[in-house]
Amino acid sequence: MADSVIEEIKNRLDIVDVVREYVKLEKAGANYRALCPFHSEKKPSFFVSPTRQIWHCFGACNEGGDIFKFIMKIEGVEFGDALRILAQKAGVELKKEDPRLKTERQRLYSILEIACCFFEVQLQKSSAGKEAKNYLKKRGVREETIKKWRLGYAPDTWQGLSKFLISKGYKREEIKKAGLLLESEKTGNYYDRFRRRIIFPISNLSSQIIGFGGRILKETLRPDNQEEAKYINSPSTLLYDKSKTIFGLDKAGRAIREADACILVEGYMDAIMMSQEGIENVVATSGTSLTPYQLRILKRYTNNLLTAFDMDLAGNSATKRGIDLAQSLGFNIKIVIMPEGKDPADLALENPELLKALIRDAKTIHDFYFQDVLSKFDKNTLEGKKEISNILLPVIKRIPNKVEQGIWIKDLSELIEVREEDIREELEKISLAEDSYLTLAKEEMVVPAKNEKKTRKDILQEHMAVLAIKHPVFLNFLKTEDFSYLSPKFSEFFSLYKQKGDFDTSSFPEEKKSFFDYLFLKAEIEQVNKKEAEEDFKNCLREIKKIELRQKINEMTQEIKKAENQNDFERAKELVQKVQQHSELLHKIESA
Repeated sequence: MADSVIEEIKNRLDIVDVVREYVKLEKAGANYRALCPFHSEKKPSFFVSPTRQIWHCFGACNEGGDIFKFIMKIEGVEFGDALRILAQKAGVELKKEDPRLKTERQRLYSILEIACCFFEVQLQKSSAGKEAKNYLKKRGVREETIKKWRLGYAPDTWQGLSKFLISKGYKREEIKKAGLLLESEKTGNYYDRFRRRIIFPISNLSSQIIGFGGRILKETLRPDNQEEAKYINSPSTLLYDKSKTIFGLDKAGRAIREADACILVEGYMDAIMMSQEGIENVVATSGTSLTPYQLRILKRYTNNLLTAFDMDLAGNSATKRGIDLAQSLGFNIKIVIMPEGKDPADLALENPELLKALIRDAKTIHDFYFQDVLSKFDKNTLEGKKEISNILLPVIKRIPNKVEQGIWIKDLSELIEVREEDIREELEKISLAEDSYLTLAKEEMVVPAKNEKKTRKDILQEHMAVLAIKHPVFLNFLKTEDFSYLSPKFSEFFSLYKQKGDFDTSSFPEEKKSFFDYLFLKAEIEQVNKKEAEEDFKNCLREIKKIELRQKINEMTQEIKKAENQNDFERAKELVQKVQQHSELLHKIESA
C-alpha cells in the first residue's frame, strides 16, 4: 500500500478522536491521559499527544506508537485490517489492494459481511422471511431498528448460505472457519449452522461482523427427536470469541461515556428494544457470565454498571459470579429491579417510561443484597442469622474499598445483632483464593509487561534527554568526547537537539521518528525539580560514563585472559595499558 494513502489517513484523522472511541480520556496540559487499556492499573499512565499524533503508556506495559499501532493493539488485528478500519473512519478509498494485506482475517470478515447481507435479504424479500418479520413486529421491533441492527433470517435449507458463498468465490473450508458451516459426524456432509432462525449479527468495536446469534423461529424437534436450542451462537473463530465480545458495544460506546454508566442486559432483544426506546447505553451479555476481558473493555468506558436481569444472589449462578468479579475489581454496581415475569424487552414495548423510571431508581448492590436476604430469611432466628451472614460475608470480603467495606460490616452487625468485631473475625476466616473463578479471572486482568527491559544506562539517558528538552542550556555540559559514552540513538538525538533545538521529526524514518517523539512526549508529561535539574543532568552523565568504563574494563579483562591463553603477550600488554588508562579515568570520575 502506498505511503501516500497512509499519510492521507493520518492527515484526515486526529489520534485523540480515534483513541477516544475506545478509551476515556481526560485533558492533561497539552496532552490527554487515561488508564491504560492494555494493562490493569489504578493511576493513569497512558498519554496521547495531539501535537505529535502518538500515544504511549509510561506504566507497566510500556507500549506506544501511532494511530495504526493503536488500532492494531486495541482491536487485536494485523496492519492490513487496521488500515481498512482507519481508511473507513477517514473516508479514504483503498483502490489497489496490496495482496500481502489480504489476510486470512480479512477473508473471514468478507465472508461474514456477505453472509449478513444474505440474511438481511432473506428477511426482507423471501416468503419464509415474512413469518420471521411478523414475529419481530409482534415483539415491537420497528423497521428502522431492523435496519440499524441488520437483523436477518436464515432460511430452512441445508446449504442455502454455503452455496451462495461458494458462488462468490469462497472455499468451503473458509466458510467453516468463519463458523457458518458444520460437518455431519455420520455422513461427512456439510450443512449450514444457521437454519430457520432470526439472525442477530454480532460486531466488533469497529462494527465489523464477527459472528451471529440465531433465535429459532419455531421450536421444533430434529429428526433424532431432540429439541433444538432456542438460541445458538457462532463458535469460537479467528474473529469471534464469546468471552471477549459484548453485544451492542459498538453502538452503545458513545452513549455509555456520555451517561458514565453501562446497562447490562441478558438478551439481544433486550438491548435492541431498549435502544429503540432511546436507552442507548445498553449492551447484552448474551446470557453468559461476565469475563475479565469483557470487564476490562467496559472499564475503558465507565466504572458504573447497572444490571437489568434476574439475579439470584443467594445462588451460584453465572450472573452472580460475573457481578462478584466486577465488584471485586472496583466497579460501582446498581441493580434495576424488574417486575416479576417481565424482561427489559417486554417493558420497553409495553411501558418504556416505567422502564426508564426503574433505571433511574436502580438500587445500590448494598441495598439490593440487604433487601434480598431480608425477604428470604428471618433475621430474628439463629438459622436466619446464619443464612444471612453466609450470603453477605463473602460479598463483603470482596469489596476492595475499606471504607465501603466498613459500612457493610456495620449494617450487617446491626441487622443480625452481633458485634462488628465478631463479623471481622469471621471475615478473616474466608479465603477468596478458594474461588478459582475469581482468582484466575483477576490474574487474566493483568497484562504482563513487555519482555524488553530498559537497562540502567537507558533510564539515565532518557532522563538526560528529558532534562535537556526542558532546559536546552544543559547541552553545553556535553563535550565532544562525551558522545562516545552514549548509545548511538541517544548520541544522535543529543547531537540534533544541540544543533537545531526543538526539531520537526515528520521527515524522519519511522523508527527514528517514533523514538524522538517518545522522548519529547516524556519531557512534556514528566515533572522535574528545577533547582536540582542541573546537578541531576551532570550526575546522569557521570553515571553513564562510569557504566561504560566499567563495562569496557570488564571486556578488556576478558580479552587479556584470552590473549594470554593464546600466548599473544604483546596484545595482552597493550590491553593491560588500556585497562590502566580506563581505570585511572574511572577513578577520576568517581573522585570528582
